[in-house]
Parts: sequence; C-alpha cells; structure tokens
Amino acid sequence: MDVGWITAASEAQIPLGDSERTAFSLERQERITYGGLAVLQNRYANALLELGVERGDRVGILLLNSLDYLALYFATARIGAIAVRLNTRLTGEELRFALDDSETSVLCAHSELLRRIEPLRDRLSVRAYVAFGAAERPLWAKDGADFLRNRDDEPPVARPEGSDPQVLMYTSGTTGFPKGAVWTHDTTLGCLVAQALELRLDSSTVMMTTGPLYHAGALEALLLPTLMRQGRAIATRTGGFEIERVVEVMAAEEVTDIMLYPFMLYDLMRLPGLDAERLPSLRGIFTGGDAILSWALEAAQERFPEVEIRQGYGLTEGTQSTFLDHEAGLRHPDSIGRPFPLKEVKVVDEEGRESAEGESGEILVRGPGTTEGYWHRPEESVATFGSGWLRTGDVGRVSGGLLFLAGRKKDMIRSGGENISPAEVEKTLVAHPLIADAAVVAVPDPKWLEVGCAVIVLGPGAELSDAEVIAHCREHLASYKCPKHVLRLDELPRNGSGKVLKTTLRERCRPLGQEPATVD
Repeated sequence: MDVGWITAASEAQIPLGDSERTAFSLERQERITYGGLAVLQNRYANALLELGVERGDRVGILLLNSLDYLALYFATARIGAIAVRLNTRLTGEELRFALDDSETSVLCAHSELLRRIEPLRDRLSVRAYVAFGAAERPLWAKDGADFLRNRDDEPPVARPEGSDPQVLMYTSGTTGFPKGAVWTHDTTLGCLVAQALELRLDSSTVMMTTGPLYHAGALEALLLPTLMRQGRAIATRTGGFEIERVVEVMAAEEVTDIMLYPFMLYDLMRLPGLDAERLPSLRGIFTGGDAILSWALEAAQERFPEVEIRQGYGLTEGTQSTFLDHEAGLRHPDSIGRPFPLKEVKVVDEEGRESAEGESGEILVRGPGTTEGYWHRPEESVATFGSGWLRTGDVGRVSGGLLFLAGRKKDMIRSGGENISPAEVEKTLVAHPLIADAAVVAVPDPKWLEVGCAVIVLGPGAELSDAEVIAHCREHLASYKCPKHVLRLDELPRNGSGKVLKTTLRERCRPLGQEPATVD
C-alpha cells in the first residue's frame, strides 16, 4: 500500500467517505474537498511526468503552507518519486547542500524563495525549476499555474510499493550536519496509523496545525492522519504568527484539535478573557519540542477544564515515539510519556544494557514509522540503525513506567568529571518568576574543561543580575551544575519544530568561555 490511498479512498468503488466533504483549508482561505484533492493530485502528477520525472527521482518542495504543497506531496508520492521537503528558513548555501546531497532533479518553489537559489543555479544539479505563488517568477523558472491546467486522468504509471522511498526529510541540524532521513510509504503509513489511534481521530475531527508543512510534526503527525480518517485539516499561513488570529480561525472553523508549540501555548494562556465559551468545539491541544511550564498547564486546566493537553516526543528519524496523555501530564508534567502503539522504546547504558530504574542512558526506538536510514550515508546509517534499534542520541530515564528526557547526548556538559544535564538546569532557571525562557549550553573552561552558560529571556521590564541568576540556581542545584556565565537575549532561536537551536547558542556563548567565570 502507498500514501496515495488517502486521496484514492474517497473515489474508490466503495468510498471511505463523502468526496464532497472539505478535506483541507489554509486558515479561512484556500479550501478543497476530498474529490477535488484527488483531481488536483492527478493534475500535478501528470505535470511532473511531463517534466520527465520518473520513479525514484527526487522532487524538491520549497513552498510556504499552501494547497500547492499538499497537492505536490501527493502527486510526487503517486508517481513513485521522492519528495525532498525543504525548510523554508534555510539560506542559499544550506539549500544548495540539501539539493546536491539529494540530487534533486526538479525543484518546485515559491517565487520569492527562488531568489535564494538564483546565485547558486550554475552549481546545482537541478534541471527544472517551477515557481508557485503570486510573486513575479524568474524567467528561468516554469509557471506553477500551468500544473492546474494539466489533464486530471489517472497518471499512466504504476503505483509505488510500500517499501519504496517516498520522502527525504533533512534533519534540523541542531547538533550537527543535516542528513536526509529516508521515509518509505510504509514509514509514513505506520506513523499515520499510530497517530490516529493515540489521538483518537475520526471523521468529526477538525485538526489545525500552526507549524510548517515541511515539518513532520505538522504534516505526518497531525494533518495526514486526520485526512486518513476523513476529518478536516487546517493549516495556518506561513510566518507572522499571531495567537489572536489563530483563535479567530479556531472559533470560525469549529476546530476540535490543534497543535501549539510550547511558546504558542504560552501566548494562548496569556490572552485576557479567553475561556471555553469562546472555543466550544476545542477538545484537544497537541504539543511537543520542549517540556511545558507548569503555570501554563495550570492555566489551561482552569480555562479549559474539558480540553486535554497531549504531548509527543519524536524525531525526524523515528517519527512520534512516545506520548504523554492528559492525566499523566498533570501528574508528571516533566515526563515524555509512554510508547505510541506498535512502538518499542528502551533506555540503555554505554554497553547497550537496559538501564536500571531511574538511571540515565540513551533512548532507543524501533517499530513502524521508524525510517530506513540516511540518504547516501551508509556508515552513519549503520551507526544509528545498525542494531535494529534507532539510536536517538537523546538521554532519558525510566521511572514509574514513564520516560523522562534528560537532553541530547551531544548537549550534555562534562565539567570537572561530572555530567550536567542542561534540561535540569533549564527547568530550574524558568522556575524563577522573572525568567520567561532559558537554555543552557557548554562553553570551554581552562579549569573544568566545560562549564554551563545560561541563555535567558527576561519577562517584560524585568531586571536580574548574573549573580542573582546563579544564586537562584545554587538554591536548587548542586554547585557544579550551576551555570558560570549568563547571556541575555530577547528571544531564543528556534527551528521550525520549536526546538531551541543550541548550535547557534553555543556559537554565541563561546566567547564567554574566554572570560573569567562569574562564580568559581
């Protein structure tokens, strides 16, 4: 079976649902039915075939959230090509790496984003460019509007097999060089089934995502499983996030479930006068990327007592792996829950033995929805997947039948022979009433090898000295765990999935490692 089953189901001899039902909308703008989506998929698939795209070829998608994005996703899957889902925030050089690494042959991109490509065109293997969007397209790119005028009959090529590669998803690069994780059709369908089961999706679901469609947390984790269950999927426009606008769409479209990254949930809980009466259809908020601060959980419980806050933990290579349901989240807000259906998760020590209760180790995952390895990276594929388990690179511990995340192995700070978990220090920092957000990274130290640098975002009008920040940590942590340097920013840099870009922060903080520590 292939991913195209989603669009074919409403048009089958025995249809799964009503083809005239709305399948997808971009906020309250672009809107399409299930039948219309199947037709659009065929038009775009036939257009790609006319461009010479063959089974196994890579088709780059560099688009803002749009109906075009969804149509190209399904069209590429239908003809057995491989979609290279590109982060719209990447620079020209970063895009060049992904396009060359994947050997992308056709790039479908928003007209404005093609400007980043123009200086690099002579250095790329891409043979055809297609421009979408209202902006003026460059003369060297074909007009994406022509895709709409192509024939809508079934593409004259065989359907792909479940084991065929379907998507190349490049890792975010928060801790190193990006690698293309290979998703097969089976990988995607395994992810969708687990999500639909755990989130209890059905035809009454109206799912809204606030994330970018190039990210699995928006498309595979939420929108596609909703379409698989014949519900209604809604995406927000790319950029210019405003919680007030999101609430307006939620109310008008009678949204039942929504994805909000932690900082978005905080914005929602800070809205004055917002309660369940304004959003009577809302029954679930899905989040992930970072642990939720306790004040936000308490505020959500007070404002929306019938709404479940559900948290997921996953990664590009393993899709969603664990799930923290509402009740467990209220009791253990710092946990990342239990495995998704059909997923196996364990924590192991350096020798590969299962860690004892409460002891930290690396988190390993296997089961449906786990990817097949890295594109053209045999050695790294063996290192990460060779044991039959996906080595996540994340550190966790098991306690009371729940998994708790301690941080990335590469993020761990090794100071004076002691391991320091940044997540533990970050939790302490944000407990201070004047600190709105925080991250901790390692910086070099001549005495201790490494020490922690606290990067903090203060609340509006707040003032806090370095000494006060470190004194607060000393009240709650062993002295060796306390950061020795403090950096203030207006906001923490994050990637499209809401995760803090610690590579960026390490570069910002590195010069501080050459200065005397604030506290010995």
